[in-house]
Amino acid sequence: MSMIEKIKNKAKENKKRIVLPEGDEPRTVKAAVDINKEGLAIPILLGDEEKIKKVASEQGVDISGIELVNPLKSDKAEKYADSLYQLRKAKGVTEEDAKKLVEDPMYYGIMMVKLEDADGLVSGAVHTTGDMLRPALQLIKTKPGMKVVSSSFLMDCPNKTLGEDGLLVYSDCVVMPCPTAEELAHIAVSTAETAKTLCGIKEPRVALLSFSTKGSAKHELVSKVQEATALAHQLAPDLLLDGEMQFDAALIPEIGASKAPGSPVAGRANVLIFPDLQAGNIGYKITQRIGGAECFAVLQGLAKPCNDLSRGCSVEDIVNTVAMTAVQAQ
Repeated sequence: MSMIEKIKNKAKENKKRIVLPEGDEPRTVKAAVDINKEGLAIPILLGDEEKIKKVASEQGVDISGIELVNPLKSDKAEKYADSLYQLRKAKGVTEEDAKKLVEDPMYYGIMMVKLEDADGLVSGAVHTTGDMLRPALQLIKTKPGMKVVSSSFLMDCPNKTLGEDGLLVYSDCVVMPCPTAEELAHIAVSTAETAKTLCGIKEPRVALLSFSTKGSAKHELVSKVQEATALAHQLAPDLLLDGEMQFDAALIPEIGASKAPGSPVAGRANVLIFPDLQAGNIGYKITQRIGGAECFAVLQGLAKPCNDLSRGCSVEDIVNTVAMTAVQAQ
């Protein structure tokens, strides 16, 4: 069974309400029907009901039984606007501003999650990452004790000797361009949690990557990863975590034994933390395109799960992301 099939099965065990702010987008409408049919989650489409029904008809799908909510007509809009105003008035948001903001399906959807009328949110077929992440950070905020939002990429590799039966979790590949040592430490702890809760990895083994292994090179970039490793140990003393480490030392047992003897992680890491966004983004694409890995992305660090799609996403991508968001919400 593939990793995404395992995640879907887990999603079905405890169905969650997932809101889709891009409710009249054709791929999203088709995905909502598939999600509902497979029992992965309870999808909620936001937008004008008549427009959504028209799109469904044009796509040849039946949306009966799927909840449709129009933020412009919702009886909860006033409650959401008042809550948004209370949350943001110190930042200069007026009551009138708040009423206007909740007319936007993205803000309305974020408030649904904030006030627990939905368990998670998925967008990105039309909107950018920033369009979603901005209100999510303003209203949902990060988890207690967590300082950054980052991404995890679940890499399901054909080579089953790697990681956890071929599963590797990479971070950060989308959000933080140049994290500080402290931010890297928080990313490492977040990613280990994602590996455990979403992927079912009972023992995350986290390697903080560099072009150096255990002081084999001297440079300020190496020092940053060394500092991040020390800080991550303080944040999560029981976590199996080590660094700084080269990619091959983290993954290949004989190289790990040679370059980092005695390391609890070297040669058998299943969670890989890249030192910056350039390395992470390049690394996951090499693994995907040359290594033949299936790739699935989620955001982590928010107090409640909100996930982003590529604007070139397929219906299947939306379905998969909703399933992962549902499991995060469990």
